Amino acid sequence: MGQISAFLEWSARRGGALLGFGVFAGVLVPPLAAATRDVVTPVVACLMTLVLLRVDFGQVLGYLKRPFLVATLLVWVMLACPLIVFALVRAAGLDGPLGAAVVIMATGCAATSSPAFARLVGLDGEISLVVAVLSTLLVPFTAPPLALGLLGIDLAISLEGLMLRLALVVGLPLLISLAIRRIAGQARLTRHGRAVDGAVVLLVVLYGFGVMDGLQARILAEPLWVLGGVLLAFAGNFGLNLLTALAMRPLAGPGVALAAGLLSGNRNMALYLAVLPAATDPRILLFFALCQFPLFLSPFLLRPVYDRIRRHGA
Repeated sequence: MGQISAFLEWSARRGGALLGFGVFAGVLVPPLAAATRDVVTPVVACLMTLVLLRVDFGQVLGYLKRPFLVATLLVWVMLACPLIVFALVRAAGLDGPLGAAVVIMATGCAATSSPAFARLVGLDGEISLVVAVLSTLLVPFTAPPLALGLLGIDLAISLEGLMLRLALVVGLPLLISLAIRRIAGQARLTRHGRAVDGAVVLLVVLYGFGVMDGLQARILAEPLWVLGGVLLAFAGNFGLNLLTALAMRPLAGPGVALAAGLLSGNRNMALYLAVLPAATDPRILLFFALCQFPLFLSPFLLRPVYDRIRRHGA
């Protein structure tokens, strides 16, 4: 048991390198990606459980010292951003699967890694934690009506079906994490916190293998399409980041605005990959896989930008 715990803690310390390995190994070793594709949904459910297990909901409630700011951020991230992206996609004439995928990406909740990413680049991790947790709990009720109802995107699933699947992938891990927290006790969870973090890293690596299934074949068959998808994924991530930072600056100040921008750009595509049916256009699913590149690389690419902004502000 001690060796397993030590290995998991080592995984937590080497998280950045392991995450990068997971994404690129899935592309470079197609049999590995194919072998793990079918476990993406249970892996995402386990991942959500462990992430929520590490969330201190009492701490989250304590962070709600500025309810108006938190509510404004949630409305902006979960409602305003998808509508703005939809309008921009329409204006740009970006029809077809890629256009639909970009809009769906904008309906997603903030990535559960947002607080860690914020601290990694020296931004406010507290507001990131609050918005990431609350947006995850809200996404089953906001994303399906936007994507399927208001925006009319065809995902080969009904509105009710998508809401139910998202609710299950979010709700069951929440209930399981609360049960584990009650049985294990906070002291034990705190003592083994780094081991849980390491398990999260390993699950994300496994998820990274599976979501890259078919990407190498697509690169070889349609390299320009994949390149366009990667560029669009980065544009969507960084564009939402910039748009949110500019919109929130007058309300929240530069520090919180930058943190809000980072979490707005980094959306959780794992939930969609876990719940969308196989009949969904494969190019939409492939775009969600391509979104993992800006997600995992954004802290390293943007750290110099944030450092320069802070020096300029000082």
